[in-house]
Order: sequence, then C-alpha cells, then structure tokens
Amino acid sequence: MTILKKILLGVLVLFIAIQLIRPSKNISSGPSVNGIEKFYNVPADVRTVLKRSCYDCHSNNTYYPWYNTIQPVAWLLAHDVNEGKEHLNFDEFNTYSTNRKQHKLSDLVDEIKEDEMPMGIYTMIHRDAVLSAAEKQRLIGWADSLSRSFGVR
Repeated sequence: MTILKKILLGVLVLFIAIQLIRPSKNISSGPSVNGIEKFYNVPADVRTVLKRSCYDCHSNNTYYPWYNTIQPVAWLLAHDVNEGKEHLNFDEFNTYSTNRKQHKLSDLVDEIKEDEMPMGIYTMIHRDAVLSAAEKQRLIGWADSLSRSFGVR
C-alpha cells in the first residue's frame, strides 16, 4: 500500500470515527418562562422576523438542517449557536438586568444597521433569513422603542 493510500485510509477512518462524537442540540423541552415575548410587546410582524432570522442562534430552540448530522459541521453549528446565545438569548431575556436588556437591544440595533446580523455565512445557506430594508427598519424601531421603555439610555 502506497503512502498516499495509507494517508487517505487514515483520513477516512478519522472521518468515520468523528461521526460518533456529537454535540448536544439546542432544543428546550418546553416554552421559555423568561422569553422576551412573555414580558414585552413583540408585535406579530417583529416576532415573525425574529423567529425566521434570529432565533436559530439566539434562543433555546434551533431548527437544525440536514447537514447538522455530519461532523465537523455539527461542531461548528453548535459553537455558533452557543456563541450567539452568550451574546443574546431571547428565551432568557427577562433574566437580564434592566441595563443589560437596554444594552442588548442597543447591540441588536447596531448589528442590524451594520449588516452584521444575521451573519453572512448563515444567510448564504438560509436565504429566507436575509432582512429586507423594511424589516431592518421595523426591527430597529421596535428595539429602540422597547429600549426607551426601560428608561435607561
């Protein structure tokens, strides 16, 4: 067996072996008791956009595509979801202090204005998550209004 065949066989065995190491999925067992929608006004149109474009990474429930069953893709997705939830988790929003809530809403506005969210790598695959100009303005207006309602600026 040539060295190239040995290397390819080793890579194949490694690829098969890593399929057995799976990250935990971001799927909660029930509705969130601290979700933003339970405590604050989230109009239906805003809720629709948030669920379509934000909740996969910023909630306790991710819809997983078929390619999430392939390693190392699942590891990368798990990392992105965990990182997204660290920055903002709509399902845990009411656990945040008032200042943190205001800060997170301000960050949301900045990320949308700078076209940082949803992430480009996400929207490349999930074309329906791309925000239209009208949706961006609606989310920005809603977040600004909610932020002002906290009386902290």
